Amino acid sequence: MNGTTDGFQYGLVTPAAAYLMACLGSLLGLRCVVRTLHGDPGWRPGWLVLGATSLGCGIWTMHFIAMTGFTLQQAPITYDVPLTILSLAVAIVVVAAGVFIVGYRGAAPATLAVAGGITGLGVATMHYLGMYAMRLNGDIRYDPVIVGLSVIIAVIAATAALWAAVSVRGLLRSLGAAMVMGVAVCGMHYTGMAAVSVHLHTTGTSAAGGESGTSLLLPMLLGPVIFLVLAGVIVMFDPVLILGEGEWNRPAPPSASASAESAPLGADTMTHDLFRPYEGPWSPGR
Repeated sequence: MNGTTDGFQYGLVTPAAAYLMACLGSLLGLRCVVRTLHGDPGWRPGWLVLGATSLGCGIWTMHFIAMTGFTLQQAPITYDVPLTILSLAVAIVVVAAGVFIVGYRGAAPATLAVAGGITGLGVATMHYLGMYAMRLNGDIRYDPVIVGLSVIIAVIAATAALWAAVSVRGLLRSLGAAMVMGVAVCGMHYTGMAAVSVHLHTTGTSAAGGESGTSLLLPMLLGPVIFLVLAGVIVMFDPVLILGEGEWNRPAPPSASASAESAPLGADTMTHDLFRPYEGPWSPGR
């Protein structure tokens, strides 16, 4: 017997919340990668890790917020805890691989193709691993054509995200890019869900072990959401965002530099030292 699935149990609440989390993760990831172009190269790995983790958590959180609205009318759905946690790790690791490739190699077409392919396939793996973690009284089947389409969307979305991470400048442009990426990531998820059909077993109505969606997914979402909030605080207080990239890159006037050298150490001198642009091999224009 075929089961009747519903991906919108709570109406537009879960899709809207999932989209917002995808946009937040994308925006934080973009801003962190932008920061690597303006700061000390020694801090580059840290910013790339923060950006990759933000993107990975945003994508994973989007996926499982959307999954809280997925139900099967004829039987309950539970989730395998280790596989669900593994899907989060996969999301972070594969996004980190793509972010580090473009963070160190740039946005050349060949580099983007490799990094976008790795990241997109990883995001698709995260999605279907999360689906594999579902436990129900039946067999989950997939339409291979729609699955292939969802993977293509994931690769395109990942490639666009990595390109935007190293190419888009300015907070408003980053916000626009994050909104487009949120649409692409959510589109991949709901395309993948459209490929699902469930064939119920004729005996029994209970799921085969695991935790229910509300008892597992909602508490598990707290960790990534808290991380994204903390990452947002770090990015918000970053001087590149406070001053603007143009002001951050503007060299200090010679007279100001001379005054700073002769003046005693005080608030003005400390502010100049804190916010003066980095002048090194990775500074813009070199």
